[in-house]
Amino acid sequence: MRRRLPAMLLAGVLAGSTLTAAVPVAAQPPVSTLAKSVQGVSDPASHGATASWVVSYDNAANGAATITDPIGAGQSLLAGSLQVPPGWTGVEGNPITATHPNVRNGGKSLANVLTPPVQASASPTGGDGFIPILHRTPEGRLQAWNVYHHLGLASPKLVCTDVSTSSLCTGGPWPKPLNTAPGPFGAGNTGDISSPLTPQYVRDSGNPAHVYYSAVTASSIGVGCLDLAAPGNCGYWPLMNRSGQTFEMAGLVQIGGNIYGVANSGQVLCWTPATQTACGGQPYAPIVPFTNHGGYYLGALAVAGGKLFASSSLAVNVGTPMMGCFDPGTADKCAGWPAPKQLASAGNYSYNAFTAYSTTGQETGACASTAGGTNVTTCFAIDGSPLPNGVTGIESHTWVFTPEVVRTGDRVRSYFGIWSGPYIGATLCHDWSTGTACAGVPSRITHPNVNGGDTRDYGYAYDAPTGCLIGLGDRGVLFSMDPDTGASPCVRSGASVSLNPSQFYCDGQQHATSYTKARLVGVTPANVNFGASSVRATDGGGNPVAVPGFAPDGTVDLSGVTVSPLTVTASLVLNNASDFGNGNQPSLSVEFSGDAPQVCFRTTIAADCAVTSVANTAGGTDGTGSFSSNTVTRQVAPGAACLPNVVVNKEICGSYTPSHCKAGGSGPWLKQAPVGVLGLLNATAYWRVTVTNNGPIPIVDTYVVDDVEPNCQTGPFTLQPGESKVVHCSTYALLALFPMTNKAKAKYTPVNATRLYTEWSSAKACSLLCVLG
Repeated sequence: MRRRLPAMLLAGVLAGSTLTAAVPVAAQPPVSTLAKSVQGVSDPASHGATASWVVSYDNAANGAATITDPIGAGQSLLAGSLQVPPGWTGVEGNPITATHPNVRNGGKSLANVLTPPVQASASPTGGDGFIPILHRTPEGRLQAWNVYHHLGLASPKLVCTDVSTSSLCTGGPWPKPLNTAPGPFGAGNTGDISSPLTPQYVRDSGNPAHVYYSAVTASSIGVGCLDLAAPGNCGYWPLMNRSGQTFEMAGLVQIGGNIYGVANSGQVLCWTPATQTACGGQPYAPIVPFTNHGGYYLGALAVAGGKLFASSSLAVNVGTPMMGCFDPGTADKCAGWPAPKQLASAGNYSYNAFTAYSTTGQETGACASTAGGTNVTTCFAIDGSPLPNGVTGIESHTWVFTPEVVRTGDRVRSYFGIWSGPYIGATLCHDWSTGTACAGVPSRITHPNVNGGDTRDYGYAYDAPTGCLIGLGDRGVLFSMDPDTGASPCVRSGASVSLNPSQFYCDGQQHATSYTKARLVGVTPANVNFGASSVRATDGGGNPVAVPGFAPDGTVDLSGVTVSPLTVTASLVLNNASDFGNGNQPSLSVEFSGDAPQVCFRTTIAADCAVTSVANTAGGTDGTGSFSSNTVTRQVAPGAACLPNVVVNKEICGSYTPSHCKAGGSGPWLKQAPVGVLGLLNATAYWRVTVTNNGPIPIVDTYVVDDVEPNCQTGPFTLQPGESKVVHCSTYALLALFPMTNKAKAKYTPVNATRLYTEWSSAKACSLLCVLG
């Protein structure tokens, strides 16, 4: 037993040791990293060369991130060269900065905010606002712009509303004037463009932030341009001089690559956005009679089958409303339209014109609804023949305005703003797919939750991502409406994200990437009716891409998608709006996998010869803390203008006193010693070699080379610009009868360059034969 006790104790000790060794080490928190590289320059680089710096950011925590990169000494930033991934904001300066408010998925994602359910605007747009023009900012915030109609030149008339907050946009005061000169919007009564009675707008197909509108100046009528992204005016192009018959133009429409309008005279005007010039031969012959309603065009335009249709009324309650047709292909009246066609009996008038559709959504002709004692809607086929329609039963003296068309597959619906007569504001919906009033909504959709129902609707703009109609009217109150139920506010949300993974890289290299998923961020799944919601995807050409619907957690699997770029649009029907407000801003995010995203910029290496190297180190901060990249350095080789100018001067002492010929001695130092000196100096020649750097840069690894006298060879040493080195040496036991010529040179290496040699420099130790010779 006594022998077992130590063994048992030893086992206990060993067991205790084993337990102690098994205690796990605490996991280290993830840390984001930066990797720095440079392209476009060799090592060493050249003065004046352009260096392309690349910073790869591997993000390890979701949240705000900032990357800073000071421009190192000896280089300057090439203006406009900064490139940042989508969703980032870059600022050129010193240091370079790139910021992102909420990096996700290792930085390999792009998100836009989900539009909240649009409440009636807390700050009315003011004025006689007519219809909204929708614009999304780069981060996805929805804005509604509107121009007060029938206002004079100087009056301010442009308003921007932030739909996310139902308040006026920043950058006020609003409204702003419209001006012919491009540039930021001004303020006050400083405009020089007046607005039409019933405006219609055209978006630039290449830049949807550019909106073209019918504009009138003191001397002409033409096309004006709004840049909603800048924001500011983006030009004015006159098409016709103002006169007694041409003092305004109906709103604009686009057919093919041209934009068309119709003047009071009935003449057709034409302008080409791609060239920003008037079409050849315009203005074209009239297609409708003269119209004048208090100095404005009374009527509107529509497009069907590539033809332009115009309604025209002489004045309110005066004359007979008519419709004409213009064929852009022939630049003349359409076939079947030798003269304008009557829309209603005399004494009626029309503010609208709109396209008619078949039950399968094909354009079949054009219509107009009249106001006055006998409200009627009249339609004509493209060939001029009468066309039946189902827009009936509108009460007398009700004003009807050009509708917004919402197409869902083959279903086509037109939403008309109406007021006057028995209405203080309402919507009429016609479903062309059934030829009748829209099912699921009242025959007259009123808006009791908006300004007590007093909206005086002019019209609507359809927001595809949310699936909501944004309305505006004479009361200047912006509001939303659900197109399927007529409810206001429209309790829906949506966002659209266009992602091209290649835009996350700027080093010019190929990077393998693959889509992973789209997700709703900041959204409680229980608050969304996913069964009624939808997600759509398209490629860069707008062609549909098959993707599955929402999973119960609010994600969409994109792993099978291979096209690039990819646009994902989420349209959400909400059970409630509790995820919006109180500082929470939900978003739609589209994600991919691949290499770390990059920030790039270029610098010019200074031509200053004193610059012998350049370096850069990036730094960053995010949810993991602060971190730095590796430092990348490029040596700089001297160009022709910076090569050293090194000279060597070989001399011999001409003194008869040995002490004068050694280091620090007074000499004299000559290129040829006098006759007899060598004898007095015991046949010893004293040499001095001076190496001088007259160039602009230092030299290193410098040696004195003397093939005759090894004592004169020395090195290595370094010489700064303007610096000299003096070497003293001697040759003993010279034969007095014969002269001796000694020469020296220097071999050296300029900083960051290859070895060079100076010219030889010589001095002569003379004798009697120097004289005889």
